[in-house]
Amino acid sequence: MPTATLTDADVVRRYAAEIAYVAEAPAPATDLESFIDQLDTAVRNFAMAQMQGHEDLETALTLLAEARDSDAPERPVFLKRADELLTPVWDMADEYRLMVDDGDEEG
Repeated sequence: MPTATLTDADVVRRYAAEIAYVAEAPAPATDLESFIDQLDTAVRNFAMAQMQGHEDLETALTLLAEARDSDAPERPVFLKRADELLTPVWDMADEYRLMVDDGDEEG
């Protein structure tokens, strides 16, 4: 049974909310181009926070740019590898939230 091919939209949908938060974007990305822009900012924010794993996200950023600029046969390879490298984003974003939370939230 063939496996489904990962698409740009799949990657964006999986990680856009977390990346938008860390990038301090007004809204999550809805396409690959805006996701790449937000990921670039998020990588810098993760690096400034000295969070482990930001190097992998930088590699994922490069792979997504390659996917954006590549011919169709190569795209799935770049997207799959970027997806694998982005998997820790949820945990990293949670840790980032704890780091930037100043306790001013009201319940």
